[in-house]
Amino acid sequence: MKRAFLFPGQGSQIVGMGKDIYEKYEEARKIYEKASEISNIDIKKICFEGPEEELNKTENTQIAILTTSLAILEVLKSKNINADIAVGLSLGEYGALIYSGIMSFEDGIKLIQKRGYYMGNLLPKEEYAMAAIIGLEVNKIEEICKKLNEQGKFVVPANYNCSVQTAISGETNAIDEAIELLKQAGAKRAIKLKTSGPFHTVKLQEAKNAYEKELEKYESNFRIENCENIKVIKNLDGNYYTKNDNIKEILAKHIISPVRFDKAIKLMENEEIEEYVEIGPGKVLTGFIKKDNKEAKVYNINNLETLESYINNI
Repeated sequence: MKRAFLFPGQGSQIVGMGKDIYEKYEEARKIYEKASEISNIDIKKICFEGPEEELNKTENTQIAILTTSLAILEVLKSKNINADIAVGLSLGEYGALIYSGIMSFEDGIKLIQKRGYYMGNLLPKEEYAMAAIIGLEVNKIEEICKKLNEQGKFVVPANYNCSVQTAISGETNAIDEAIELLKQAGAKRAIKLKTSGPFHTVKLQEAKNAYEKELEKYESNFRIENCENIKVIKNLDGNYYTKNDNIKEILAKHIISPVRFDKAIKLMENEEIEEYVEIGPGKVLTGFIKKDNKEAKVYNINNLETLESYINNI
């Protein structure tokens, strides 16, 4: 069985995530405890109790989602359930890198804590928003964004999620204008997202620079050679990590570059992946997979019921 593990990104969080798995599985409890000890944050309190506004702060969201995904992953590993390929969306790439052994658990938690802090706090002063554009071809979205930019309004594609969905990011007023223009151009839907920063755009240059300095401290710890054991797909270009890659540069650039999950989907399809397993809150990534590959067998593991159903039916 050729299997891929998928790790979700920001926006999938929900108060209570991971609680029932934590209560039943010692493996999951250990992950929450280790992550809390490393970060000096009570991660399970944020995950299980919220409140929502606390969980939705970028500096908390990223570490909370990653910890929940890794807790579920640890239970799967204890049952000898493994994958050939790992991929994540934005912060989810850290789950994939930790799973592959390219990055250690401890380094991953420390880095995602810093990444979340910089992305949540080193922001330009203007108001920004993101929106998902559904049912409109990418070249039309890029064309309309380009026209608005030529008028001095900042809005760009930030997440190429799948062939029928692209997320745009930019100044709030520009996003509102883009939504109207994209609807007129034929978009089936345009939905504002639960994120407020201009993520995956050049507006996060300050955060990228600060994070790059942070990555330098861990650079010698990365084990890029492990990319040969479990293949990890980069958000940056939708290709696999290779032994020649500079992880520091890739992860820093990741903050200001669009996510190419659409290319990751094509790569996994070409690899003839038989089973896609999304590990963590929400069902976003398997939703993207199904849009582009209707025959794909997809599973979501985001609570005790879905975890045990998957384990028992494998």
